[in-house]
Amino acid sequence: MNFLYVTKKLLSAFLTLIAVVIFNFFLFRVVDRDPLAKYRGRSKLSIAQREIMIERLGLNGSKWQQFITYIKSTARLDFGRSFDSTRPVLREISDRLPATLLLVGISTILTILIGVYIGARAGWQRGSRFDRVSTSATMVLYATPEFFFGMLLLAFIAGRTGWFPTGGLRDVGADTSGFASILDRAHHLVLPSLTLTLGYLGSYSLIMRTSMLETLGEDYLTTARAKGLRDRDVMMRHAVPNALLPSVSFIAISFGFVIGGAITTETVFSYPGLGLATADAIRNTDLPMLQALFLVASSAVIIFNLLADLTYGLLDPRIGRAK
Repeated sequence: MNFLYVTKKLLSAFLTLIAVVIFNFFLFRVVDRDPLAKYRGRSKLSIAQREIMIERLGLNGSKWQQFITYIKSTARLDFGRSFDSTRPVLREISDRLPATLLLVGISTILTILIGVYIGARAGWQRGSRFDRVSTSATMVLYATPEFFFGMLLLAFIAGRTGWFPTGGLRDVGADTSGFASILDRAHHLVLPSLTLTLGYLGSYSLIMRTSMLETLGEDYLTTARAKGLRDRDVMMRHAVPNALLPSVSFIAISFGFVIGGAITTETVFSYPGLGLATADAIRNTDLPMLQALFLVASSAVIIFNLLADLTYGLLDPRIGRAK
């Protein structure tokens, strides 16, 4: 990749982030012109205390003054205090972020490995029984929302068999240190991670299958076969690496969206991550929390989109050399 390509992508990501920050400011002031009305304990506030709270929330002064205060606070990662818990929003997010990253990371890895394999094999064996069955199954998975899988797993596996917990991140009173803690967390992660894996498996598989079908018509595959390479070698050494190019962008971009998709899954399983925090903030109209979570989710999409562009430039030198 040349310097100009990287610079353009970095600048584009930065400008997009600035636009999101500005949009974030106006969005939640349009939604509720008096956010303090949702503050817990507002009935006990005196006039002086209300003025202090308005100033602390950056709601005093003109809209321009509020915007300047908001930009300065955001630059310091100061998102105020949660209306619901009264704790600093940044601390709420930092406490819940590891749980969501663990859930999203495990499910994304599983989805990539399984989805890319199914899509590559289905595309390579176009028209076979495996292709017909896997394509039909992945279409069903693609069309079904992940919270539905969660409710099915919760009802039939956790509820009837009792093999897995119905919610939470760890058992109450369980050992919080050592290997026992790891096993306890893994036990709680099985159903939520399986839910997200099933929810996004169809997308990965269908994208990879489409890419593989487009790759099959390329001349270099015919050349590889003419050189006497085995069919499996042609597939693994030539077809799959080139078919992965569109999938790489989709994988990176969708990773950011999976964080948002975890909202319903975490809510179904009462999993204490950012998704459940978002659902609670919506239910309690916790605007400082919602504003910060919106910024975090949007930033994740922007960052992973940037990583997708840079990775694509590495995998395809023609793009990396583009001016």
